[in-house]
This record gives sequence, structure tokens and C-alpha cells, in this order.
Amino acid sequence: MMSRVVSALAVALLLSTPIGALDGDTAIHDPSTVIVENGRYYTFGTGAGIPILASDDGWTWRRVGTVAEGVQGGLPTASVLTRGGQNTWAPDIIRSGDRYFLYYSAPAAQPKAAIGLLIGRTLDPSSPDYGWEDGGPVVWSDGVEDSNAIDPGIFRDPTDGRLWMVYGSYFGYIRLVELDPETGQRRYPDREPINVAINSEASIMIHRDGWYYLLVTHGSCCRGASSTYNIRMGRSRSVTGPFIDNMGVDMLQGGGKLFLGSHGRFIGPGHFGLLDLGDDVQKFSLHYEADLDRGGISVLDIRPLLWRDGWPVAGENLEEGTYQIESARTGTALELAVEGVPVGGPRGRGARGGFGGPPGAGRGAGPGGRGAGPGAPPPPPPAPIPPQTPEQVAGNWPSGPVAVRLSPYMSQAQQKWRFTPVPDAGGYPGSPYFRITIDGTGRTLAATASRELEVVPSFTGAPEQLWRIDQLTDGTYRLMPKAVPGVDEPMALSAVGSSKPTLARFRPEGDRERWVLKRP
Repeated sequence: MMSRVVSALAVALLLSTPIGALDGDTAIHDPSTVIVENGRYYTFGTGAGIPILASDDGWTWRRVGTVAEGVQGGLPTASVLTRGGQNTWAPDIIRSGDRYFLYYSAPAAQPKAAIGLLIGRTLDPSSPDYGWEDGGPVVWSDGVEDSNAIDPGIFRDPTDGRLWMVYGSYFGYIRLVELDPETGQRRYPDREPINVAINSEASIMIHRDGWYYLLVTHGSCCRGASSTYNIRMGRSRSVTGPFIDNMGVDMLQGGGKLFLGSHGRFIGPGHFGLLDLGDDVQKFSLHYEADLDRGGISVLDIRPLLWRDGWPVAGENLEEGTYQIESARTGTALELAVEGVPVGGPRGRGARGGFGGPPGAGRGAGPGGRGAGPGAPPPPPPAPIPPQTPEQVAGNWPSGPVAVRLSPYMSQAQQKWRFTPVPDAGGYPGSPYFRITIDGTGRTLAATASRELEVVPSFTGAPEQLWRIDQLTDGTYRLMPKAVPGVDEPMALSAVGSSKPTLARFRPEGDRERWVLKRP
């Protein structure tokens, strides 16, 4: 793997408010981990019959019915009802072999509850193979034990393929049991569950670089904008714990490093779910208890997942704005291939090497210099140089398509790029497609059939002018056109050398396709 020096570059990212939560019908509470089948994204939530949201691109979502519609006799099933209650809360889902295991909470008067299992062959309601079979209760609490059997979180250990479930709430411990990947039921039903955390709910586990991370939701839910949900975490070298936070406190003793709290207009994040898209792109799903821009309803969101100093970090979806596009490999910036004009115009050089004075002026010349008389007033402070605009320099730019190149950043107009989301153009998990233009102009970055790049005079909405921008796990970015004319495989912006950009297959092991976005 490449040096993590690029992580230091990522610290320079100056992003603030992200693009808002997802588009379409995103109202949901307690969403499951987002799962992908045949290029379509699904998540399941709390509510009558277990509502389903689906998306063809990960950005625009729609409601596609309920799980109960695919279960003979409806939900909850009798076997789970006898152990828990009639509500259906906080599901989670995983694929095991050729089947899907959907786990859901059936609470009664807390802490009496059960977690039930449904088994299906496909997630597509239009498929003739669609339907859910009752797998029965998996774990339960009888109202007197120190647990509350709700909020399942399913985890497959990538080191050995074993399947686990964490569950529980504030009424007791967060507990861990091993599952049978063939049946979805407990593998060792006679063994006592393992306690791994307290004072939390909506737990789930992920793995990276030999560490197991337990992410839990802390605080109060279900109060709209008054909810205090936040996501906390600890880690362990063993799947069974102990899970210790960054201050050395065991999560069984109330520890938990903050992963994400309320921010901006989004209140009460909870129910973390990992969405690993490959090629060093990891994202996570969650819900906010209240999106203040949508009347305070609970909504689904998907955000980048970064890693820093051995801990997961919540990234930001890219916001609309003006950026310089800098290669993580070379440090040079993407620009329109035109003759640059120095910002502020050419500047003179003094007689002894000082910059900025009139031609021929040396150290001893002018007010305040070494030769100034006693009591001379100090020179006025230098005036700021205003930003360079395209109107000042574009008179000599070609009118048609223009190539692009990489050059040292000089704050020139041809090096400043405007990122603008494109309505109704679709998107990808967490974000819409963007158009990328020279700031202050309509000149648009586009991919060509020769797998190169050019800037065309105007934006037409063509696929080669739409850009997918994913934040990678080290904080840098991958920029990909929606399509390249005549090319079937996905291509990414690549730095061949210090001056040559092109399009190439993304290689996560190197830094050619990694870019740092900075505010100019």
C-alpha cells in the first residue's frame, strides 16, 4: 500500500457544509446496513411491516413497500410474537451464501423483546423468487434479565468467515452471539451471550488491519430535534472484546470515542452501517433523528468513511464550491492549458533582490528604507492583490475545446474549478453527479474518446461531462466521469507525470488517481 503521507495532505481539505441528505423519499428510522443486489441499493427500517427503501444509484431513493407483503401471514410471525411483541423495529441484513438473512426487533413492554429472522432469495419484489420465510426467534429477553433483545447488528469476520450478531439497548448490556451461516440461528444456543458494552444501542461491528471496531449509538432517540443520538466506538484485537476507546476506557465501563454527533441542520445521528464499495472507497449509512431542512423528520444518509491513526473517521460529502484540484502524487494543479498571466501583473525586482518595489528600487530607496531619515513615517501596508478573474485574462483563450495540463498552482483563473451538482442527472452512494467548470465561465471539463481530458465551451449534460467524486479512506478524492465515449470500463482522473493528466483505471495501491481538493 502507498505511503500514508497523503493523509497529511487530506488535512488541508477545507470543506464545511456537505450536500444535504439523500434525494427522493429518504424518510426512515433505524435503517439497516445498506445492501446491494444487481446494482440496486436497499435498506430496511422501523415501522409497520418493515418498510423498504430502494435506489438504482445510491442517491435517489424511493419506497418500495414492506417486507410483510412478501411474508405469508404477514409480520410479526407467531413464533416471534410469543417471545417478543407486535412492533417491528431496527432491522439488519446480510447475504449468506445464496440467501439473505433479515433480522428484526419485535419488542413488547421493554425490556421484553425478541429478535426474529426472515430468510429470502432475492431483494427484488418484482422477481418470481421474491418472498420471505420465517426463520423464528434468534435471541430474546423475558423482561427480567439484564438485556433488551432489540437492534441486531450483523457482522461477518473477514479473517475466518464466522458470523456474529451484536444486539441490545440501554435496558442492559450490548451482547454478542455467534450465528450459524447455514441457518442464520445461534450457532451455540446453550452458550451465554458475551457482554461487550453498556449505555448504548444500535450496535454493529467492523474490521480493519487486525482490529475489531464496535460502533454503538449513544444518547436518546425518537424525540425529533430534541434527540441526542450520537455514534461512539471502541476497538479490540479480538471479536469478543474487550472494546477499549482512545482514552483506554472499556466500553463495558461506559467508554466510547465519539465518531459522529449532531452537526449543522442534522440532529441525532445513529445506526451506523458499513458500505464497502471496493477500490479504497468505504462509506457508511446512518439516519438522522431530525433533518431540519425537511421538517425535522428522520432521514437516511450515506457519507464517506475515512481512516486516521487507526480509527474510523466520518468524512464529508463534497459541497458545491470552487476548488483547486491538486495531484496527491505530484503536488501540481489541474489547469486549462493556456498561457498564464501572473496574478496582479508582472512585479519588479529591487536592486538587492527585494520584490514588489518599482524598477530599480533597492533596500535604501523609498519611504522606510534603510536610507530614510530619522522620524520618517512608516510606509503604508501593501494593498491586497484581488483574485484574478476570467474576464481579466480570457481574451487570449481559444474559443473551442482546450486541453488540460498539470502545473504549479499560481492562483490563476485557469486553475480554479467550480463544482456544481447537476439536478436530475442521478448520482452514486451519498452524492449527485457534478459538473466541473472553470470558475466564472461555462467552460466544462469533459472526458474524450481517446481517454484524455479537455475543456469544452459549454455544459450539455453529456455523460462525459458528469463527474463522480468519491472521498477515499485516506481523505483524498477520486474523480471519475460518468462515462467515457467508446469505453466500457470506469476511468478515473490520473496524473501520469508532473504535467500530464489523463484517464486510467483506478489503482488503489498507488497515488496517481488520488487528488486533493483545496479552497483557492
